[in-house]
This record gives sequence, C-alpha cells and structure tokens, in this order.
Amino acid sequence: MRKIAKIIIATLVVIVLAPVWSVMATSGNKTNNLFFMERSKNKNVVQYDVQLMENNDLREPKPVIVYWILENGKHEELSGIQKKYAYGIDSQKKIEKNKFKIVLVALEKRDIIVKKIKGSYKAIISIGGKYGILEKVYIKSKDGFLGIPKVLYIDLFGKDIKTNLSIKERIIP
Repeated sequence: MRKIAKIIIATLVVIVLAPVWSVMATSGNKTNNLFFMERSKNKNVVQYDVQLMENNDLREPKPVIVYWILENGKHEELSGIQKKYAYGIDSQKKIEKNKFKIVLVALEKRDIIVKKIKGSYKAIISIGGKYGILEKVYIKSKDGFLGIPKVLYIDLFGKDIKTNLSIKERIIP
C-alpha cells in the first residue's frame, strides 16, 4: 500500500511540475528578447523570444518561443488554449538563414519578420503603414459572454526602421 501511495505522489509531482520544468529547460537556452504583449486584464505579460545556438544563429525549425512572465516575476508556459486561440504562434517559416516569418494568433493578418539588425534579432512588422521594430503589443479587452474575453482594440508600439522614431497603431477588430 505504501508503494502505491509513493507512486501516486510521484505522479502528481510530475504532473504539477512538468510545466515549470519545461519553462526552466527552455530558459536554459541562449535567448534574445523580441517583444512582449500586455493586456488590460492584469499585469502578467506574454514574452516572445528567439532561441539562439552557441554561434548566435537562430535555433531551427522554430526559433521563437512564447511564455508568461507573471506579476511575481515567475515564468510559466502558456496553456494549450492560450497558445491556440490567443497568444500563441500560428506559424514559423524560414525565409533564409537567420530570417523567419512568424504569424501570431492575436495578429493573424500581420506577418512578422524576425532577423538580425545591428547585432541582435528584432521583430519587424508594419505599424501604421511603416516598417518598424515591434517592441510591445497591448490588448484592451472586456469579459464577454461566458467569461470569454472580447477584444476591444490592439495597440502596436515600435520604432520606425528608417528614422528610429516611435510609432504606434491601433487595430480595432
């Protein structure tokens, strides 16, 4: 009976800690921050990073990773539902060596190009009709039917590639 109890406890520990171990394993890789997503719901943010190999090339086939940074500073994986319907990456496609096109679930109509600019990887996207380095996405939402959030607008913040001036665009779905 004690052996069965130990097996059950060990199984529960693995189930509870598996997401934490996964994030810790991912965070052990060499990464470069790309941008983050804030929401009106709380202070937790969704972070988007690129994984790098020892020679600073992008880790293939899917170099961009996404995870939560909670209010308390801890990192956590997105749930399957969050990945598929809200904050995940819909696709990552290699264009050429160290250059990828990614599409986010939240911004499905905007391609993001990840490439090296001045020594570090950046996320390039159209913001207000100009190509810019994406720094932040802000999502304003309210609770809707059955607790499903309704997005009121999405703000994109970045720097113009040519002028380095701040640029912003509001997208109303």
